[in-house]
Amino acid sequence: MRKSMIPILSVIAFAFNSCTTQQLQQTADAAVKAAADAMKTTGQTTTPLTNEEVINGLREALTVGTNNSSGLASKLDGFYKNPAIFIPFPSEAQKVKEWAVNFGLGTKVDAFEMNLNRAAEEAAKGAAPVFIDAIKGMTISDGFAILKGTDNAATQFLKDKTSVQLKEKFRPVVQDALTKVQITRYWNPIITAYNRVPLVQQMNPDLEAYVTDKAMIGLFKLIEDEELKIRKDPVARVTDILKRVFGSVTN
Repeated sequence: MRKSMIPILSVIAFAFNSCTTQQLQQTADAAVKAAADAMKTTGQTTTPLTNEEVINGLREALTVGTNNSSGLASKLDGFYKNPAIFIPFPSEAQKVKEWAVNFGLGTKVDAFEMNLNRAAEEAAKGAAPVFIDAIKGMTISDGFAILKGTDNAATQFLKDKTSVQLKEKFRPVVQDALTKVQITRYWNPIITAYNRVPLVQQMNPDLEAYVTDKAMIGLFKLIEDEELKIRKDPVARVTDILKRVFGSVTN
């Protein structure tokens, strides 16, 4: 900013020596405009953020984050080939998995795990509108706390405020997704064979609840990643309001 003002000040000094009053005023006006333009190009703001800008900026950030995350998760292999959010065989049924692999059912186990992730990918297609509805309830105090908070403050807000409602809305989506990928076709042969073994503890995990929980955890992980990008990388601030709000924190 300092260097950018030097030529402007030189012009003003010259004007005092050689210009008429009208020319001097015109030159001064031009200098002020040039200074303002210079401030814009260096990312500086001339007015403080309003409450409305903060709220709109945070809502925009979460909207961009949830849309991007849902898009990534809902792609083919969005869960299945992403180690960070891959959904494994249910942990409470690890004995079932070990037994199935030992008795030659490894391919069925692999197919079952793949389709757990396919169900999450299918469910993620309908996740964005659920998140967007929740974002609308953000208050002014929420907004400023998030803006000045940790790198995952917006994600944590969304998680804290909406998890119960999201689970209620998300589970039917997962149920439909599990039906669509025919999960019972892969699960029933494994669990039926296992439960026939003498003296084993009978198992039948709630797959809808399991995939719902894991799908939500995965989506929040992706949203958190998107939030970090917006906070740290100016290139990820794809709208003017994001540039202004998050630029005010990093400048």
